[in-house]
Amino acid sequence: MSIDLGSLLARMTWRDKLDQLQIVWRPDPESQRALARRGVGCLFWPGSAAATNALQRIAVEESPHGIPLLVGLDVVHGQFTAFPTPLAQASSFDPAAAELDARTSAAEARSGGVNWTLSPMVDVSRDPRWGRVVEGFGEDPYLTATFGAAKVRGYQGASLADPTSLAACLKHYAGYGFAEGGRDYNTVDMSEQRLRNVVLEPFRRAVAEGAASVMASFNTLSGVPMHANHRLLTDVLKREWGFEGVVVGDAEGVAQLVPHGVAVDAGDAVRLAIGAGLDVEMGGSVLDADGEPAVGPAELDLARVDDAVLRVLRLKAALGLFAHPYVDEAAERSAPTAETRSAARTAAERSIVLLKNDEDVLPISADTRRILLTGPYGTSTDHLGAWVQHFAARAGSLDDAVREALPDATITVLPGAEFLATAPALPDALRGATEHDLVVVAVGEPSLLSGEAASRSDLTLPGDQERLIHMVADSGVPFVVLVLSGRPLDLSGWFHRAPAVLHAFHLGLEGPAALARALSGAVNPGGRLPMSFPRTVGQVPVHHDHESTGRPARTGGRIGFDPADVAIVGPNNTDDHFTSKYLDLPLGPLLPFGHGLSYTSFSLGSASLDAAEVPLADVLGGHRVVVTVEVRNVGDRTGDDVVLVQVRDHVASIAPAVERLRGFDRVTLAPGAAATLRFELGAEDLGFWTNDPAGRFVVEPGDFTITVTDGTTALDLRLRLM
Repeated sequence: MSIDLGSLLARMTWRDKLDQLQIVWRPDPESQRALARRGVGCLFWPGSAAATNALQRIAVEESPHGIPLLVGLDVVHGQFTAFPTPLAQASSFDPAAAELDARTSAAEARSGGVNWTLSPMVDVSRDPRWGRVVEGFGEDPYLTATFGAAKVRGYQGASLADPTSLAACLKHYAGYGFAEGGRDYNTVDMSEQRLRNVVLEPFRRAVAEGAASVMASFNTLSGVPMHANHRLLTDVLKREWGFEGVVVGDAEGVAQLVPHGVAVDAGDAVRLAIGAGLDVEMGGSVLDADGEPAVGPAELDLARVDDAVLRVLRLKAALGLFAHPYVDEAAERSAPTAETRSAARTAAERSIVLLKNDEDVLPISADTRRILLTGPYGTSTDHLGAWVQHFAARAGSLDDAVREALPDATITVLPGAEFLATAPALPDALRGATEHDLVVVAVGEPSLLSGEAASRSDLTLPGDQERLIHMVADSGVPFVVLVLSGRPLDLSGWFHRAPAVLHAFHLGLEGPAALARALSGAVNPGGRLPMSFPRTVGQVPVHHDHESTGRPARTGGRIGFDPADVAIVGPNNTDDHFTSKYLDLPLGPLLPFGHGLSYTSFSLGSASLDAAEVPLADVLGGHRVVVTVEVRNVGDRTGDDVVLVQVRDHVASIAPAVERLRGFDRVTLAPGAAATLRFELGAEDLGFWTNDPAGRFVVEPGDFTITVTDGTTALDLRLRLM
């Protein structure tokens, strides 16, 4: 069905147009029906295919112009089948895991009438105090951009009109991950080069991937609230990048321009937001409860309003809603299937990170017959993580999964400690511990401590969990600590005492089974950390791609942090005094970006560039430098190695980062097997954005170090652009 959107626009009144530009925040069913009848453009999902079809039928048959509805929902990491949280997916260093989640989630959600997901979040953040780090892909812009693009491909498929596709929405544009103090909704202030090189890159990449919509963020950016930021919403996003989709506000973000102090009242806020480039307001400020416009035609640029309406109508046309506004109620999905569970388990297994494994305590030996499982995650079913809907399928518990994974062992479960409560004594943790061959201490953050409005000033394990670990350590029994969380935690108080530590950001529906299989050795962990784990909250932010300083601290002859030197400096760090460091901490994080071990061992063979000297003009003309490296499994188990390619520009017109991730690959190898990995570096990998507010990307001649590393071995290659 072809529809003339220009003619449709010409027939619309001022109120009709404004109605298309809002999604009303959580109205009751009766109000939803009234809004659909009036001709509102967007609503949140009413809960089923039948209810959605009823609203669409009202919109199509009873509203003034018969325009179908956009139906939105936050489908962040699963509709009914909860996949690992996005931060956990980033731990896989496998974008296919994120794409599989989005494809599965889109099919589940679209079957019930959802056609627009408010996901993915592509905010880069270096501050684990911010609870919303769990919704994103970590501290690195390249990793975030790669995973964000994968999620867009998964949600949107080959065509938005496909009945298994959703329109994606990139959030939160822009800078939200850099809120001062890691405090949600707080102020952001940063340089132009950090904005361009770090914050905007994932959005730019995902826009190029074809993302259908972008959401404005709650924060101010250098004094300008993003919901009224004409420069970023219009000049950069729409004009510079050529974005033709829809820009939507966050929940009541337009109304919040009043407490921000830049708008006098709701009408003034709407005028500012739409004038700045916002297309859809979330919350109901554009028209009041009686359907009266908050602003009149004289208060807004009519061409800007028409542009916003056409963007909304084009998205509806792309989704095929004018031709097929209804979904097949008989085909609605309302629960996980064996196939979606299998996909979620595969993603969970690939997202587990082995942080430590002294003396090969893991995997649990078949000779280990008596296992004590303690800690709150021993029996908890709280595995789904932040941002799952109430109707998502519930996860099982770790104790049941461990019994299934280790059928020949006797599993004894003792609570030991609660997530949040403290007690004067923890006798259960020690009762009979010495009668067991191994203790598994399952600790972490419950899901409610991460996500939106869940900032934390203390990154240690809540409640008595750290004390529980020390009590188990004091018993002298071999033990493993299993940590689940929604953010990087401060593990410094006990990490040195634990022989083995397995970590995962919340893994979703199949998390318990995946973790049990990793403990048993049926799964060989191959994940890596997408965010650095600080030694203490006072060290935050700490990230791998920090900028060079004039007085860098040094470890092992390298500037910055070397994983081999985690504790070479004592607690009173007065050596090399006048350098950038803390007096009371060793250099670098406790666990760096990219850290992760395996039950097997790998070696990197020779690495090479196809040319050590390349004319700058060739790179600017599209030439790509090829990096190759051989990786070999030298252990006795099949396992996965993750190889990273980092770039360092030695001299530039602005202080360069000590390293920039510009490529990665995860490879599965049998014992003795080898693979040659190939990476390509182009202008986008060797250049950078300057501090020019107009946006200027440059590639400069000079010397570069290309480092190929799997976290154990680092091979440096020299490149010169002439």
